[in-house]
Amino acid sequence: MLTCIIRYRIDPAKKAEFERYARNWGQAIPRCGADLVGYYAPHEGSSTLAYGIYNIESLAAYEAYRARLAADPLGRENYEFAQRERFLLAEDRTWLKLASAPHGGEV
Repeated sequence: MLTCIIRYRIDPAKKAEFERYARNWGQAIPRCGADLVGYYAPHEGSSTLAYGIYNIESLAAYEAYRARLAADPLGRENYEFAQRERFLLAEDRTWLKLASAPHGGEV
């Protein structure tokens, strides 16, 4: 299992647009095959940092998921919405694998 953490730099004057974008991904991402942990908008501290986090089985599964997401009507509309409204100033993806499992038991 891999975890993708997307770090966004957003326009602080367009936080509501980012939140709409996040809610849309909350519908489209699970439907297209990834395990969405969540999207996180600024609350305290930085007004420009936001995150999206999801899990996926492998990089091969990610490629198939991305194709389904691009073909999904809400996925396409969300990409277009972000392009039109220009609230995303930067986007970086980091891929991580869980190193602390199993949790809570003896090693």
